[in-house]
Amino acid sequence: MPDLHFRNATLADIESLVAFVTAAYRGDSSRQGWTTEADVLDGNRIDPQVLREDIMRDRSRILLLERGGELLACAHVCEDDGAGYFGMFAVKPTLQGGGIGTRVLDEAERVVRDEWQLPVMRMTVIDLRDELIAFYQRRGYRRTGMFKPFPYGDERFGIPRRDDLRFEVLEKPLTTPLQL
Repeated sequence: MPDLHFRNATLADIESLVAFVTAAYRGDSSRQGWTTEADVLDGNRIDPQVLREDIMRDRSRILLLERGGELLACAHVCEDDGAGYFGMFAVKPTLQGGGIGTRVLDEAERVVRDEWQLPVMRMTVIDLRDELIAFYQRRGYRRTGMFKPFPYGDERFGIPRRDDLRFEVLEKPLTTPLQL
């Protein structure tokens, strides 16, 4: 994949990021890819104020993968309670399944492991998303059996179409090259 490069999001990227992430997960545009949440959630996938706070805080980055100025994928990575946390992962739906997502996940793990020297990466995934969980398991993440409630009533993270949503915590130990 020639000419791909990473950069960190800035405040100027907020509006386009909200649209990009929402299009990757919600509505008809998201159905072009395999990560759609259109059957379980409506509304925005990320709130502009939450995104602003994520960009501004220490040990937090919004990674953007671009080619020729076009946004292809993004993810949020941050330090959370002594571990890395991976979220807001989105790949342009028409490009899903082509290795771009793996490249973003690898870069997020590199930041957490090599720059922040944290021992583990965690994420939360809606536990009904078996295909997505399988994707992460193929990349070394394991199901922890820990669950977090879905934020019903907080439309900043979407409007649920079902009443049985919850998040499962996935986790992957990270090792530095010297530890191998």
